Parts: sequence; structure tokens; C-alpha cells
Amino acid sequence: MKLSPRDAPAYFRKPDPEAAGLLIYGEDAMRVALRRQEVIAALIGPSGEEEMRLERMSAAELRKEPARLIDAIKAQGFFPGPRVAFVEEGNDNVAAPVTTALADWQPGDAQIIVTAGQLKATSKLRKAFEAHPRAYAAGIYNDPPSRAEIEADLERAGLSRIDRSAGDALFALARSLDPGDFRQTVEKIALYKIGDEAPLSASEVALMAPTSTEADVDEILHVVAEGRTEEIGPVMQRLEAQGSNAVTLVIMATRHFRTLHAAASDPGGPQAGIGRVRPPVFGPRRDRMLRQAQGWGGRKLEQALTILTDTDLSLRSAGQTAPQMALVERALIRLAMLARR
Repeated sequence: MKLSPRDAPAYFRKPDPEAAGLLIYGEDAMRVALRRQEVIAALIGPSGEEEMRLERMSAAELRKEPARLIDAIKAQGFFPGPRVAFVEEGNDNVAAPVTTALADWQPGDAQIIVTAGQLKATSKLRKAFEAHPRAYAAGIYNDPPSRAEIEADLERAGLSRIDRSAGDALFALARSLDPGDFRQTVEKIALYKIGDEAPLSASEVALMAPTSTEADVDEILHVVAEGRTEEIGPVMQRLEAQGSNAVTLVIMATRHFRTLHAAASDPGGPQAGIGRVRPPVFGPRRDRMLRQAQGWGGRKLEQALTILTDTDLSLRSAGQTAPQMALVERALIRLAMLARR
């Protein structure tokens, strides 16, 4: 059974204890690991690993011993309670033993949890979980966390008294930090507020926030493609403060707009085109880029690529004396203004 991006967070917090298993996959290993930790903790509790109710194995180990997973789900431990057999770094090379274990699974057996990198829709491992009536599969995408996910992190840390400005600061922080870094920041804030009954303030959030916030390059690309001109300056300042390279930014912007152009120019239309772009685009990011391609159209995207090519040539010119990041920012502003026409 496939879990949608909307339903998956709630399932991670409260997984089905009677399920046969769960596959969590995605290109960001940190995001996948955080979800896996959340699910396993919800299933076996804080003492589950100490009570040997968690059996870990890598995909490489399972390939060498294909029967190991079946042995793990059938084994009975010394301590009562739910059990988990966890396979990490899974891929289609272990699809056969995992499929066999799912087929042999019976109520009362350990639940099978598998983590993997990005998997295609045709992946045998994905199909094994999606087709099983008692198993689930969830894709993790590199999108900013939803409001519900952020609120769940705050609730988990015991942060309930938060004034409005602090809430806004936390939501902005969640969208600029990696998920693991955000959770660590929330935990640090919670420790700081132990014994303090006053509502959390924005100044306290700023005090606890990492001193170097990474601005995701994807953020500036979406800002530009969606014509949000007024947001370009602040994001570019953050990127420049981190030492981002101007030529690299232009290369990544060109790649983004080429993807949009390929989708918009497809004979079958943007909907068909976005499905044919390579490398493929998945999940909510796919929907967002589809809307961008539909809004721009092929003709304007050709103009955008011309602007980016000219900017790239200027940056690489031996006689160029203007600040490189200023040239890139000017090009991005031109693109954002073109998007609004």
C-alpha cells in the first residue's frame, strides 16, 4: 500500500502495529533515517533495542544470507512486546528475500522495516510493499516540512508556549535547515526553556539558532521561476554569506530551466513532458515544476535560457570586473520579472 506525502507523516508518528512492514525511501539519507527512527521508536518503544526486540541488518548482509530476514521475523525473544526486523540501505538487489519474507509474514511476526535511496516506480522493492495488503511504502522528498510536521516536532520537544513572532521564526528556520539540524535546534531550545514558564520569544529562537544557516539553492530557483522578485535579495545574501559560487548557481539555474523547457516543449504537453524529463522529478517537487512549466511556456523559457547563457559567458570572461554574485542576482531578477509577464 502506498502512503501519500500528505498521509505519511501521521503514519510515521503512529504506525500500524499490526502491519507486515514499511518501506521508507528517498534520495536524502538524513530525512529517511529520521523517519525510520521515528517509526521504530513508535513500534517498539524506548527500551525495545535494549530488550533485543530490534534486529538490524544491512542490504549487503541480507544478500549474503537471504534467509536471515525470515529468521529475524520468526524468532522469539526473551522479552515480550512488538519486534522489528530492520534492513538498511535496501535496493532491488534484496527485493527477492524481502518479497519472500513479506509472503511468509504472519500476525505475531516481527514487522519488517526497510530503508532505501531513491527508487523508481518500477522498482521491485517498491512493488513488493505497495502490492502487499498489509505493508506500506512511503517516499521522502526534499521539500520543506509542512506546518503539521513542524508542529509535531515542537510538540515532541515539549514546546507548547510559543508567542507568534517565535512561531514565525521557527517556521522560517524549519524551511532553511536540514530536518536533522532543525530537530537538534528544537531540542536545544527545549533544554534552554526547562523551568521557564514564559512563552518562547523570537529573540530566544535567534539565540539558539545555528550561526550558519544554509540557504538551499533549490529555494532561489523556485523563487525565480515563480516570479517572487522581492525574495531574491535576502536568499542571495544568505547564499553569498555561505561562500556559494556564482558559476555553480548559474549552472544549477540553467539545469532547472532546461528541465522546465523540456516539459513545456513536449508534444504531449507539460503534463506528459514532466514525466519524461531526465533525471526524473518526483513527488511534490514534480507538481511544483509542472506548474512552473505551464506558467512559463516554451517561448519564455527559451528567453530565460538565453539570459542564463549570456550570464555564464560573462562570468567566465577574462575581462569581467563586476562582482560575480551581483551579475547572477541581476540575471535572476530579470528572470523573475520575465515570469510575471
